[in-house]
Amino acid sequence: MQIAQIQADLTNEQFEEISSMVHHLAGIHLHDGKKELVKARLAKRIRQLQLRNLDEYVAYVRGDTTGRELIAMLDALSTNLTYFFREPKHFDFLRDEILPKLIEKRKIRIWSSGCSSGEEPYSIAMLLRETVPSPASVDMKILATDLSTRVLAVACRGEYGEDGFRDTPAGLVHKYFEVVQTRPRRIYKALPSPRKLIHFARLNLMDPWPMKGPFDVIFCRNVMIYFDKPTQNQLVNRYYDLLADGGALLLGHSESLTGTNHRFQYRQPATYIK
Repeated sequence: MQIAQIQADLTNEQFEEISSMVHHLAGIHLHDGKKELVKARLAKRIRQLQLRNLDEYVAYVRGDTTGRELIAMLDALSTNLTYFFREPKHFDFLRDEILPKLIEKRKIRIWSSGCSSGEEPYSIAMLLRETVPSPASVDMKILATDLSTRVLAVACRGEYGEDGFRDTPAGLVHKYFEVVQTRPRRIYKALPSPRKLIHFARLNLMDPWPMKGPFDVIFCRNVMIYFDKPTQNQLVNRYYDLLADGGALLLGHSESLTGTNHRFQYRQPATYIK
């Protein structure tokens, strides 16, 4: 069976059913502009399962009582593009405005709530190691969660190609990563120093959250764009409740809380304070 044939089978009704399923289960809003992405991503999954069409695939997902195929479908539909120290103004704000106050308290809790393949939490870990004068004297923990088991597996391995370090000073790369492969391309693996600050876990943001907080900083960058306004409203207020007083919510620079019902104070683009 050819992928092109499977792609042609995606009707408007099928797309609406898949969109409804994904929204109900994960809060992700698949608008009409995502139809081609859905066709391409699910065609590959259908071929792997040796099914004939999307009707069979939807029935397969609904009939899988283990929930594994649902996770696989969400993995297939998730877009993950990131690199170390992406959107650097957030890291400058964390270093200059947030961490000095937290160092005095000797306790730091940060949540990377859409950690993707791990570049964001590892960047945070490097920043903590570089900024906190006596790391051993401060209780520092980073929770890193994502919906996708595929990208979490990459994050747990902690292995990255050199392209991901485009905005990372060479000194930090050599200090916190080791070269584990040189050909056909150079691969770096995170050393224990940053790794031991991070706990990786799968979490659907639409589900109940097992952690109680409070967190000093929550990164939710390039996550809100996948949700519709009601879901954004709900999510933002749940973040607010989980933050400590004076804590920061950091969004992607293409995102804002404009038009969202929230209790945060605006500090600077994509940066909000409780």
